[in-house]
Amino acid sequence: MSEVKVAADKLKSTLTQLLREGNVRRVIIRNASGRTLLDMPLTAGVAGAVLMPFWMAVAGVVALAKEFTIVIERDPDTAVVRADPP
Repeated sequence: MSEVKVAADKLKSTLTQLLREGNVRRVIIRNASGRTLLDMPLTAGVAGAVLMPFWMAVAGVVALAKEFTIVIERDPDTAVVRADPP
């Protein structure tokens, strides 16, 4: 597992980048005091409408704090593929 600290205004873009990597199995979002606000398991190949509840939950979490820690659990059998932004 790895952790990334982000400000509220960068939360969605950071999560989008992580999801594009394709090997993220689970995402946990915690506030600055370490309390878990969102714990979402993800499956390979999720996209589009399937992620709508995830993004709605993220939008609700952003209103709760200014800084977050994203805990990322990756699938150990896949390599990280970083997509360059367009």
